[in-house]
Amino acid sequence: MKVEVDKESGFCPGVINAIRKAEDELKTRPKLYCLGDIVHNGQEVKRLEDQGLVTIDHDSLQQLHDTKVLLRAHGEPPSTYQQAQKQGIEIVDATCPVVLQLQKKVRRMYETEPDSQIVIYGKHGHAEVNGLVGQTNSTAIVIENESELVKIDFSRPVRLFSQTTMSVDKFRQLSLNIEQRMEPGATLQTFDTICRQVANRIPHMRDFASRHDAILFVSGKKSSNGKALFEVCRSVNPRSYQVSSVEDVDPSFWKDAETVGICGATSTPRWQMDQVADFVERFNN
Repeated sequence: MKVEVDKESGFCPGVINAIRKAEDELKTRPKLYCLGDIVHNGQEVKRLEDQGLVTIDHDSLQQLHDTKVLLRAHGEPPSTYQQAQKQGIEIVDATCPVVLQLQKKVRRMYETEPDSQIVIYGKHGHAEVNGLVGQTNSTAIVIENESELVKIDFSRPVRLFSQTTMSVDKFRQLSLNIEQRMEPGATLQTFDTICRQVANRIPHMRDFASRHDAILFVSGKKSSNGKALFEVCRSVNPRSYQVSSVEDVDPSFWKDAETVGICGATSTPRWQMDQVADFVERFNN
C-alpha cells in the first residue's frame, strides 16, 4: 500500500510567521503571552505551551501590565492596541499581512464613506471578523449566510468585504444576491479580499482526494478552515476521515485500500501529518 503526504497541505504563511515569532521570543524569555490560540490546533498549541507560551483571553489581558503579548495571525481591533498601550504591554504583532491589508481597506472605507454600509462576509465571533468590525467602531454588518441579508438596507450604498478564509464561490453568489436586491440609485461595491493561499487549496485538495482510495485529513477540531477543506475531500472521496492525532486513527479507515492520502488544514503542522503517515506505514508493515 502506498502512503502519500500532501506537500501542499499544512501551515499557511501567516501561521508560519506567527509561530516563528513566538519561538524567537521564547528563546530570549521563559514566558510569552498569546491572545487566543496561536493556531486552531491543540497539539501545536501544547508544543508551544511546553516552551513557555501562555494562551490568554481578553479578560485576562486586562490584568496584565508591563509585559509582552503576541497577537496571532487573525488580527485584533484597534481597541486591543489601545488597551495594551495603557497597560504598558509590548505587542509582538503577528497579524497576517493579508489580514492587515484588509483591515486597512475596511478602515479607509469607513473613514472616507461614512454614509455607506460596510458589510463583511464572515463567521460571527471569529477573531479575524472581530478585528475587522473593530475598524468601523462596531458599525459593520456581518453576514454569514444569505438568510442574514435582511440586515442590509438596500436603499443605501453597500461596500462588501470578505473574511480572508471564506469560499470564493459563496462570496460571488452572495455578491450577486445583494446586487439583485439593490434599489435604484443605491450602489454596491465588492472587494474580493479572500486569501488565495487558502482558496487555491480547494481545487488542489479536491484533486488530491480523488487520487487516493482513502484520505486521512489531519486537523484540529476548532479549525474552521479544517472543517471546510475536510468537506471538500469528502465531497469527492466518501472514504475521507478527519483525525486530530494518531489516537483518532483506525486501521479500518484504509481497509483494502491501495493508496492512502494524508492531508490537512492551514492550521495543521507538517510534523502532525508525518506522524499519522508513519503510524499507517508501521501498522501496515
